[in-house]
Amino acid sequence: MERWKGRVALVTGASVGIGAAVTRALVQQGMRVVGCARNVDKIEKLAAECQSAGYSGTLIPYKCDLSNEEEILSMFSAIKTLHKGVDVCINNAGLAHNEPLLSGKTEGWRNMIDVNVLALSICTREAYKSMKERNVDDGHIININSMSGHRLVPSADKHFYSATKYAVTALTEGIRQELREANTHIRATCISPGIVETEFAFRHHNNDPEKAAAVYESIKCLKADDIANAVTFVLSAPPHVQIGDIQMRPVEQVS
Repeated sequence: MERWKGRVALVTGASVGIGAAVTRALVQQGMRVVGCARNVDKIEKLAAECQSAGYSGTLIPYKCDLSNEEEILSMFSAIKTLHKGVDVCINNAGLAHNEPLLSGKTEGWRNMIDVNVLALSICTREAYKSMKERNVDDGHIININSMSGHRLVPSADKHFYSATKYAVTALTEGIRQELREANTHIRATCISPGIVETEFAFRHHNNDPEKAAAVYESIKCLKADDIANAVTFVLSAPPHVQIGDIQMRPVEQVS
């Protein structure tokens, strides 16, 4: 991680869960991290915690609604003005709504596409543009995917969400191919965890907290720090090594 000290990383969905854990890990490693979310209060609290801990990096909170392209573009413009640009883009933000394929609401489907697919694609495009403008040839784009992007579980409330994560799998491979065609050493990686114990299930089952809690009680889960460790592992790989996809789950998660 030595070569990343002082360089700029963008982490989307940085206020809680995996995003917060990844943000903390990168600040600890000495990076300047722009952490964005709709709610920046928690990111500001995390920034104070990182400072109190004496981490060598810096956390810059940024309020951004990732379902709004204008806000994303404004964020990248601000990063360019204040920090020159993005060297690492961690597309972590994602959400799920309980909207089955045969009875779900279009609004919920559209919101999942906007955040899980379009925001990821827009951030990737703008991060690549930022790297190219500054002749950064060793940047990295990391998409926090899911095992749901590789197999479909028999649960109607997750089917549309899984479709968006299958899109992330395809998008990451497409990004890798386009980067290769552009003759750049910028890399693209997918990290696909199984069930991670965060607030995710409580947001997914927002009207049934008991059902959300049961998700984490029924099986041994990964922790957000496990995903953060995977991110630092990917960034620590030698420049000539391409890590395409890391699929993560405890041995108990066999499906």
